[in-house]
Amino acid sequence: MNDTVSRRHLIRAAITATAVGASGAHATEGAGQAAKGSRSAAEPARMERGYARGPFGQIHFRDSGVGKPVVLIHQAPMSSRQFDNVYPYFIALGYRPIGIDCPGFGMSDPTDFVPTVGDWARVVPAVLDHLGIHQADVVGHHTGALVATEVEQRFRPRVRKLVLGSALPLTPEERQKFLAGVEKNEINFVHQTDGSHLQAAFMTRYRMYGNVPLPEPRLITRYTVERFMGLAPFWHGHFAAFTYDHGATIPLIRRPTLILTNTGDQIYEQSKIAARMRPDFAFFELQGGGIDIVDQQPREWVNAIDQFLKS
Repeated sequence: MNDTVSRRHLIRAAITATAVGASGAHATEGAGQAAKGSRSAAEPARMERGYARGPFGQIHFRDSGVGKPVVLIHQAPMSSRQFDNVYPYFIALGYRPIGIDCPGFGMSDPTDFVPTVGDWARVVPAVLDHLGIHQADVVGHHTGALVATEVEQRFRPRVRKLVLGSALPLTPEERQKFLAGVEKNEINFVHQTDGSHLQAAFMTRYRMYGNVPLPEPRLITRYTVERFMGLAPFWHGHFAAFTYDHGATIPLIRRPTLILTNTGDQIYEQSKIAARMRPDFAFFELQGGGIDIVDQQPREWVNAIDQFLKS
């Protein structure tokens, strides 16, 4: 009986607090809107979430609000949470990190068709327009590097410098192999009635992380959830990536560019090929790691980008 009374008391208190909070929110709404973007210099920057109107619906983004703008574009099939561990490092160095969920991933609206890398590139200027930013540095990791390349190709005045978190020039044989894997493991993916597909997806991602450092189960859980949480089929990401001809667009890049890779990356060899294609590009390789180098060596990853952007 006492437990029941206690629970009722907690529920009643929560309802009262919610009502008070709601009335307070209405009273201060105007002041809050007026203060948006005018954070005190003494107040530490933090990532806040928002939506911009884009070519395919709403675009979800994360933004620190102050500093030198740097757009971060995630790999597939993930979201702007891929950069959770590096946002603080960028902020500490005076940057304004802006993470964008590609259409159909994270909390962004999907396209109503199978998209290309070029389609995803169109959301970047929409977010910059929404934030009142004319030009930014653009950083992409894996699939995000392809999207970043297309942003530079299509919207060059909006890009100051470009960072490719690995590059993907492919031979026809390599492209066919990657696409065959997408068809087998993603397009033909089966959601099992007992939920075992979730455990299988977790273990696949666990193995892909590598052993140095050992995978952190909570992190791999987040990766697995991100794969399935988007509003589009998750195979859209790798399908777009492996049908994109990075080898054809790399020679067309005109903005100062850094290829940032790591020796344990799945596409490390392709990144070295890209560097030979463009000896004028800056090139930096971190040691070890895997496809999740952003989480495995966050400080080193940001420091490499910082040195290039400030050069």
